[in-house]
Amino acid sequence: MAKERKSNIGKIFWIIVFSAAAVMGLHYGVKYFMKSLIYEWTDDAFIEGHVVQISPRVAGHVLKVYVDDNQLVQQGQLLVEIDPADYQAKVAASEASLEASKAQIQQVQADIVAAQAEARRTETDLRRYQEAVNSVSKQQLDNAKAAADSAAAKYLATTKQAAVAQARIAEANSALDQAELQLSYTKIYAPESGKITKKSVEPGSYVSVGQPLLAVVPPKMWVVANYKETQLKEIRPGQEVNVKIDAFPYMRLKGRVDSIQSGTGSRFSLLPPENATGNYVKIVQRVPVKIVIEAQPDELQMLSPGMSVVPSIRVKNEP
Repeated sequence: MAKERKSNIGKIFWIIVFSAAAVMGLHYGVKYFMKSLIYEWTDDAFIEGHVVQISPRVAGHVLKVYVDDNQLVQQGQLLVEIDPADYQAKVAASEASLEASKAQIQQVQADIVAAQAEARRTETDLRRYQEAVNSVSKQQLDNAKAAADSAAAKYLATTKQAAVAQARIAEANSALDQAELQLSYTKIYAPESGKITKKSVEPGSYVSVGQPLLAVVPPKMWVVANYKETQLKEIRPGQEVNVKIDAFPYMRLKGRVDSIQSGTGSRFSLLPPENATGNYVKIVQRVPVKIVIEAQPDELQMLSPGMSVVPSIRVKNEP
């Protein structure tokens, strides 16, 4: 009798367990089905963002590095300083060359004044001899004419020298501007606010022009979700999106569909598939959908490019 009672209790227990499991399965099944009518989601989605590569515009030895990995920096903040000694010397040399050019133009201008005065004097003498042609010899007249021609030619030559000197001053000014510009490049500033990543520079190391030193990741993030082409029927720009972050399961962010790429992901790959040759197997293609995240700045700072997310686009209202 006791065994039969225990057997009945065991049966009732398992009936309750299976009934509860069936109810829960039905509940979640209905919930999943209802969600599938309202939302389109995918787990093939990732956080994207701008990555600003920082590289020097002049070569030299690194004097100081003012930031560390993952440090938050502000736009205009000093990041790296290259030894400016060589470029300061170039600036000094350019300034000296400019001063020499200015001194030369002053001398040329003085020569122009003297040549002009001499040309006027000889021209006056020539007119005087021409007016007194009966009282002067032909030799004197010829000498006066030759002196006037020589003075005029000298005046013309000095004016040309002045033009050359002016060109040298312009060239020296340009060289000085270039030297000062290169000197300013020895200090590298943050072009945008963001976090420092991929830092590969240390004090004392030699860097060349264009060499990657570090990167700045601005806080502006978005999602690129690769939806199946069969899911795009009702997806439109402006639709509301719920974004689940794999790294932070408790976090739910809001967003909206920004745009749909004009082409599948495979079409823009390095080696696009060639379907006109060989046997063809149809594969469902995926199309990138850009989703703009609408979140607070402190929430955006927790995100990083490459993080996996699960966006759910609301394509219909609840029935």
